[in-house]
Amino acid sequence: MRIVRTLIAFAVASPLFAQYGGPAILARGESPAGMSAAQIDFRPFASVNASYNSGLGGVSVDANGKQINSDSLGLTASLGVSGLHSWKHTKLGLSYNASFSHYTQASFFDATGQNLLLGLTHQLSRHATFTWNNAAALTGSNMIAPTLPSTVQFDPSTANLPSNEFFDNRTLTLNSQAAVSVRRSTRLSLSFGGGGFMTRRRSSALYGVTGASATGDLQYRATRRSTIGAMYTYSHYSFTGIFSSTDAHTVAGVYSVQLSRATEFSGAGGVTAYESKFVQTVPIDPAVAALIGVSSALRVSYQTNIIPYVNARISRTLPKGTLFANGNYGLTPGNGLFLTSTAISVNGGYSYSGLRRWAISGGGGYNKSDSVGNVIGSYGSYSATFNISRQVAPITHGTLGFSLRKYDSGDFKNYNKWSYTANLGLAFSPGNVPLRLW
Repeated sequence: MRIVRTLIAFAVASPLFAQYGGPAILARGESPAGMSAAQIDFRPFASVNASYNSGLGGVSVDANGKQINSDSLGLTASLGVSGLHSWKHTKLGLSYNASFSHYTQASFFDATGQNLLLGLTHQLSRHATFTWNNAAALTGSNMIAPTLPSTVQFDPSTANLPSNEFFDNRTLTLNSQAAVSVRRSTRLSLSFGGGGFMTRRRSSALYGVTGASATGDLQYRATRRSTIGAMYTYSHYSFTGIFSSTDAHTVAGVYSVQLSRATEFSGAGGVTAYESKFVQTVPIDPAVAALIGVSSALRVSYQTNIIPYVNARISRTLPKGTLFANGNYGLTPGNGLFLTSTAISVNGGYSYSGLRRWAISGGGGYNKSDSVGNVIGSYGSYSATFNISRQVAPITHGTLGFSLRKYDSGDFKNYNKWSYTANLGLAFSPGNVPLRLW
């Protein structure tokens, strides 16, 4: 009987992909453990939406020197696929869509767009697991921070996705992160990895960024429901179109706990030490300027600082939905208009697909940043989004969505504006469960 019990225990444990047991660890980019699913069928979809858009902003000004903001009706056609599949040693999650948008009163903003989230988990050996998380987007308008997707096993908030853009400018962003986790015992695990990212913007007036990072952590499962640990991350990024770069070192303690069967908390707190270099234009003394005929000169500015680092998420996984809130404070590469910045952001959301024909999702966010690079000052935004779909016929779903964002700055008055979008349309996809396109 002892041999039988041992074999049963091994059979139960073997599909766990050598993951370290316990609540999900946000420092490793993991989505809430309760969202894990053995398989979600890959499901294609196509949709067409009519929309009204307000506050479309290009990188240009009118005759009075104010930024041009346009309102327009729009039409968007899109298609995509999403799903999650598990094999004996590998799990693959995918969320992808491609779209084309046309604005009847502002055709300058017409654009194609693509969004991709791809997660791969592979069991290298009995005690080692490889993860590869990817995010990519090609957009023509500012993005709202993504919610937790049900078909991808990582949290998009841990990727360097530009979600605080000011201009509706064609933007390409790529992000890839890979890591190996090793379970040293039933309680102790370690992880090490690295990644890279890049963002490019069409307008030459905006700055792009290229970055790389390396990270490592050590986690100890203190109890059946809680894990403690420590992490270290090195980050470097540099900007296009200007001599400027930032290096940062982050050291933090990590704590994750399962508060109940469906509720988890994971967070990290510590410090970030960074050094930043950038070219600064400074005025020349009037007497010298009169002599050489130049009123300003370029100077390389160098600064170092230590700031707090905080990253936390609380989530509740329901049978047909997920409720979550996250917040962080740390260093970011800015938004193409402002460069290296310290930022505090808070986001939350809820998605539900438990009704027979309905799927509902909503969320909101707040961001406040302080630029410490090329321009000194504060900027931020408030945002909210709501989406709903209902099956109205076989493979046919009606969709309704609304999103808004308020840009806010006490230092730059022309930064303050409202932007919102409302859309209504139809989507087509096989299957008998409510369709989620967000």
